[in-house]
Amino acid sequence: MTKPSLPELLHAAVTAVGGTERPGQAAMAEAVAAAVDDNSHLLVQAGTGTGKSLGYLVPALAHGERVVVATATLALQRQLVERDLPRTVDALHPLLRRRPDFAMLKGRSNYLCLHRLHEGVPQDEEEGLFDQFEAAAPSSKLGQDLLRLRDWSDDTESGDRDDLTPGVSDRAWAQVSVSSRECLGASKCAYGAECFAELARERAKLADVVVTNHALLAIDAIEGAPVLPQHEVLIVDEAHELVSRVTGVATGELTPGQVNRAVRRAAKLVNEKAADALQTASEGFERVMELALPGRLEEVPEDLGYALLALRDAARTVISALGTTRDKSVQDEDAVRKQALAAVETIHGVAERITQGSEYDVVWYERHDRFGASLRVAPLSVSGLLREKLFTERSVVLTSATLKLGGDFNGVGASLGLAPEGTAGDDLPQWKGLDVGSPFDYPKQGILYVARHLATPGRESSRTDMLDELAELVEAAGGRTLGLFSSMRAAQAAAEELRGRLDKPILLQGEETLGELIKNFAADPGTCLFGTLSLWQGVDVPGASCQLVIMDRIPFPRPDDPLMSARQKAVEEAGGNGFMAVAATHAALLMAQGAGRLVRATGDKGVVAVLDPRLANARYGSYLRASLPDFWYTTDRNQARRSLAAIDAAAKADGK
Repeated sequence: MTKPSLPELLHAAVTAVGGTERPGQAAMAEAVAAAVDDNSHLLVQAGTGTGKSLGYLVPALAHGERVVVATATLALQRQLVERDLPRTVDALHPLLRRRPDFAMLKGRSNYLCLHRLHEGVPQDEEEGLFDQFEAAAPSSKLGQDLLRLRDWSDDTESGDRDDLTPGVSDRAWAQVSVSSRECLGASKCAYGAECFAELARERAKLADVVVTNHALLAIDAIEGAPVLPQHEVLIVDEAHELVSRVTGVATGELTPGQVNRAVRRAAKLVNEKAADALQTASEGFERVMELALPGRLEEVPEDLGYALLALRDAARTVISALGTTRDKSVQDEDAVRKQALAAVETIHGVAERITQGSEYDVVWYERHDRFGASLRVAPLSVSGLLREKLFTERSVVLTSATLKLGGDFNGVGASLGLAPEGTAGDDLPQWKGLDVGSPFDYPKQGILYVARHLATPGRESSRTDMLDELAELVEAAGGRTLGLFSSMRAAQAAAEELRGRLDKPILLQGEETLGELIKNFAADPGTCLFGTLSLWQGVDVPGASCQLVIMDRIPFPRPDDPLMSARQKAVEEAGGNGFMAVAATHAALLMAQGAGRLVRATGDKGVVAVLDPRLANARYGSYLRASLPDFWYTTDRNQARRSLAAIDAAAKADGK
């Protein structure tokens, strides 16, 4: 029997999911197959509606080697495992004459821990353990969540938190889950044979396709101990998110509350001298943190340096002592010890990292209204780490609707540790960039309107002219507006103002769960939804409910963002343009994602309105505009309002 061609396989898969074949999808599948075959790397931009998941799944399954697919969002993981993969595998089975297996793999804390569930949780204040089900009043929200988790544990096959509907609070989940550091290990645990996390790892070892998330991919790269099974092909979907997810995993944090909890957990398990030393160091650290002012620490101040050295040394002593002392009065001592050890090791690791001081790290204080001050440390760049850990010994395909910024892939490539496309060199990963376009006719379906006449937004200005413009546009659109704001304060101010001015429902992020807000927004075309960061990339509302997307200003990082400003400074010191490499790239990615909320289907029409004149007037404006979909462009406010009114009238005539 002759081997089926890639177009045949793609046709079978697209038919099975009830989709339509797209030229962009076919071009993507051919490029992925070529990269996998010659063990090279590919960055592929595939616009909304291309069907990119099949564009990479079909050639990957046809290749026959093990593939890891890493995504940023839970929604896409679910779509792959519950919809795309089952249908694709069924469709390809007769042609490939084999049935590829697939599995989902997440970090350990995403799975229910049977030991925690049945034996209880090591408690900070009380003797030994407590039964969290008895301690939490059944009438309380926590008590109800815990009872539901206990019932669910008998029914679930996966133990995966995301399979629990409706979900439970983080506080409730923390009572029944463990981090990898807190885990006793399958061989030592009474429930090791039934462990959900271990079963997930075993399934992944046998699967042809393993679906995971960016965070686990980062842990696999950073920690050195392999979490993911050996694989020949890595596909990173939603790849525009990868650098920030890897940075998050590589960031360390110390807070007084966290140190106090570690002291309490370790106190009963070590000798008095070691416990007292950690307690004293904890108090010294807390005193320093009370005076902490937000911002970057170019050098570690003397008082903080002493406090961290004391913490590091006391933590090291406790870690040694935890390995030698035993306390028979503590029930289930191994679990209590493991949790204490995990907490103290984290403190030791972060304190040592900051006191050693690396030119490749950025250290700063943050202050939160509710949680107080924290000390944080993050890598200045993760590009070297990604180049070394990601692009060796396997073919890597990175894909997203937004990878090509300002007309090429080199900006995103540089953040991933890749030299400009086509650069030769023995130790340089070779890669290609491909933009397969979009099935949508952007110039006919959408307008990019820039409010050139408005005042340039300042840091503290009230922007009354922007609010006037916003109200006029929303009125012309008949609601149907997704408002993307650069800060929560700006979103709240706009919602408050427009609720007073317009007879339109204004939904505001934070007043209800995100899922509920999006559902209500989609259900009523007259409604507006205002919010900040997660709305810029998390909303998929095709049709008449979203015909106006408003951005209040270009979403540059805050000037006082310690990590972004440090990265910008480092580029400048190396002779580059720090603003373009860091701030403009950050803004371009977000704006491209935000503008992508408008056209989600072939019949969608509307306007993306940017209420920041710098997009039209500033030198970098053309770079940002080149990163957006190719909408018809205007700065004429009357044209924008007339177009919105016409689109609204057409939707109403269709009964929408």
